[in-house]
Amino acid sequence: MRFLWKLALAANVVAVFAHPRQPVKREYDTHNYYVVEHDVSTGASIADVARQLGVEVVEQLGELRDFWVVRSSKQDLEARGDSFDPVLEAYSSLRDDVTGDGLSARSEEELEFSKRVYYSISHLEPQTLEHREKRAPPPIKPPPKSSAVKLKYGIEDPYFPMQWHLANDDFPEHMMNVSGLWEEGLTGKGVLTGLIDDGLDYTSEDLAANFDAKNSYDFNDHHPLPTPHGDRDHHGTRCAGQIAAVKNKACGLGIAYESKVSGIRILGGRITTGDEAIALNYGFHDVSLYSCSWGPRDDGSKMQGPSYIIRKAVLNGINEGRGGKGSVFVFASGNGGHKGDQCNFDGYTNSIYSVTVGAVDYKGMHPRYSEACAANMIVAYSSGSGNHIVTTDVGKNKCATRHGGTSAAAPNVVGVFALALQARPDLTWRDMQYLCVETGRRINPRDPDWEKIANGRWYSYKYGFGALDGWAYVQAAKTWKLVKPQAWLETPTLQLGNGTMDEHKEYDGGVFIEEGGIQSKIVITKEMMEANNLETLEHVNVRVWIDHTRRGDVEVELRSPNGVRSVLAKPRENDNAVTGFPGWVFMSVKHWGENPVGEWTIVVSDQESDDAEGYFLGWNMILWGTTIDASKAKKYAIDKHDDLLPPRNGSFTITPPRPTVPNEGSEDKPDAHTTYVLHPKPTANLPHDSTPINGTSKDGWLSDLSGAKQNWLLGIVGVIILLNLFAAMYYCRRHFGLWGDDDPKAYNALPGGENVPLASINGGDGQTTAGGRRLYDVVEEDEGEQTTALAGRATAGGGVPRTGSRPQHPGGRSTGGIGFHSGFLDDDDPLTGAASSMPRYRDDVDEAKPDANLKQKENAEEGVSSGSGSTEESGSEEDGVLWEDARAK
Repeated sequence: MRFLWKLALAANVVAVFAHPRQPVKREYDTHNYYVVEHDVSTGASIADVARQLGVEVVEQLGELRDFWVVRSSKQDLEARGDSFDPVLEAYSSLRDDVTGDGLSARSEEELEFSKRVYYSISHLEPQTLEHREKRAPPPIKPPPKSSAVKLKYGIEDPYFPMQWHLANDDFPEHMMNVSGLWEEGLTGKGVLTGLIDDGLDYTSEDLAANFDAKNSYDFNDHHPLPTPHGDRDHHGTRCAGQIAAVKNKACGLGIAYESKVSGIRILGGRITTGDEAIALNYGFHDVSLYSCSWGPRDDGSKMQGPSYIIRKAVLNGINEGRGGKGSVFVFASGNGGHKGDQCNFDGYTNSIYSVTVGAVDYKGMHPRYSEACAANMIVAYSSGSGNHIVTTDVGKNKCATRHGGTSAAAPNVVGVFALALQARPDLTWRDMQYLCVETGRRINPRDPDWEKIANGRWYSYKYGFGALDGWAYVQAAKTWKLVKPQAWLETPTLQLGNGTMDEHKEYDGGVFIEEGGIQSKIVITKEMMEANNLETLEHVNVRVWIDHTRRGDVEVELRSPNGVRSVLAKPRENDNAVTGFPGWVFMSVKHWGENPVGEWTIVVSDQESDDAEGYFLGWNMILWGTTIDASKAKKYAIDKHDDLLPPRNGSFTITPPRPTVPNEGSEDKPDAHTTYVLHPKPTANLPHDSTPINGTSKDGWLSDLSGAKQNWLLGIVGVIILLNLFAAMYYCRRHFGLWGDDDPKAYNALPGGENVPLASINGGDGQTTAGGRRLYDVVEEDEGEQTTALAGRATAGGGVPRTGSRPQHPGGRSTGGIGFHSGFLDDDDPLTGAASSMPRYRDDVDEAKPDANLKQKENAEEGVSSGSGSTEESGSEEDGVLWEDARAK
């Protein structure tokens, strides 16, 4: 019998644990419910508590021990009013008795019981019925058709049905997705964008009401108003229309159609670097966004960037613009993708201060013109697959139907940014970038260019962090927590083979780029992060000094401690420049959010061509991110001489083994992937103005001397040794009669009696180069067209002779200031010229214009560079198939 009882008890226990306890049904119409947290250690039971409060114990509160559900009848409340709660009143009376505030006299025994009951009630909470809002995503509705959007918002713009980037009927998942924001009242009101471009037609019906004259200026003609003058000065007007074309006027609608635009004209002609610097800060207290769809010519042969004063102006806008929140610079990535160009060779798109924007077309495909690189942050919709952007054109009532290129992608991003700043005007320039990273929408997921990076997000050199979705971006902006101020960690510069480059851009030394390439490493420690107040990682800058006889052969790759690879430079077929990389700065956003502690590796290689060679001289990094302690934040200051090698504040020096030493077991091949490692001291404080710390070196006792002092010292020692050898030879020959006729002058140094220049003895051509290698200017030049031979090479720092000849590089061609702006709207393709059989690319031809002669002229003349507009083929729209580069196979 006892056994059966135990078995039944066990069965009940199993049943209890097998099924969750079902709660007792609640009767909220007739009872009030409470939750009591009960402390059993006081000696009062839950039944004692219930009697004292006048409630009924219902049950334990789920799986929470010592929590009980109790209730009382609502009948007692009818006569006392809804505001009276007898349970809370009983609890209040109990508290008064215990604390001595009560008026009733109690015996010691009753008082002791009341204390036990009172102190056993740890928590008493009335239960009220409340609504909880669902956190589920909003119901999925099909994207609206253009006709529905037009009807809903009362849009009467005649060209709105053609503005597929606002309402895409054919591919509804591919558009800027902003119409829902208009419904919320977000139209860009109160936000001003400066169009740094070729002018802005403020007489256009689409733009007149939203034009801001106060913050406009023509820096080409130095006139207060940015009036377009040339036949092709329509680019800025078209970009402005994408942003701020007013509702129900001449053509279509702007994304932020109640925002303001100013015109800052710099592309209508030549301009000085000083004027460009002014332009980049023009009106920056009022102007929130700068739309910049321009840059160096996109022919795959240039590597150009802003001069020192322009860099200062950009940094000034970051530090002082918008009341210290920072000017937001949006740059088109460039239209040279079909010519092998990469946006990491453009110093504007390659900047941490720029939101670099690539393009995708109305099908979501990657157009061939849109440049890929590790600096791309986001993509937006533009021309391709036979379709274009419809927008405002120059003229009181004219429209453009063939606008495009990355030029059109960038203003679409600016329009979304204007909506976001209306919703959150306190966003800083870095918050705007963070929101791109957080909300970028991955498109074409089967494209192999997508890679998952260390922060768990996907990144692509072609798409950046994805397509900008206006709705997602602005909704995230509304609740975004502002990031902490910026911090940075600048590593010491690592010299290889005593490599140097002076202010004349004259190289010397370096390590020969052998078969398989050269590896070099820099170690980042936790102590270095703390010393530089750096908490999280955003951008990574890599500065390199590489001397090469054909820059287009060079490949540069950065590998993080977590195995994330950033391709910084790929081979460029059209780049024949002999100037190398004279302290050029690459930038990558691919390491955003990554833990930077560990070993960073750079790999420099080339195509191992027989008629080209190169030397890797040095490199450094700057890691940018958020501060650990915001109160210790400081503003970055640009060093005018940061491109010198070694820097004026010192550097690490490593002399590698000679690259001509063969591998063990190999007869003639040098060791591939030679590695040089920099291990800074962990307590180093490494901002740009601090004293760097000497690292591990293979230089021995010469490591404390500069390269120049070492060369002088070695030269003196060599001269002494040679003098002693000659003295010994002279003594021996005189002593033993080895001079023959006793006439030392009878000795001929070389057979045949010819006077051979010393430079030719070791493969030289008989010409000498003073002070190492020749001066090469990398700024503002047409480098790819030079083929003149240069004299023989100087000897590398590691003792490796630089054999072969090198094309001479003459001085850069003057353009009256910034070399790339003057060629921005040149008619001829810089590579092919008029006689080329290659297809011509042109700006956005407007087929809607009735003037056939003007249309024919545009077809013949337009050929715009880097973000200057659409690079559609000059054939018919059937050529659109050439755009579709990233289809999933």
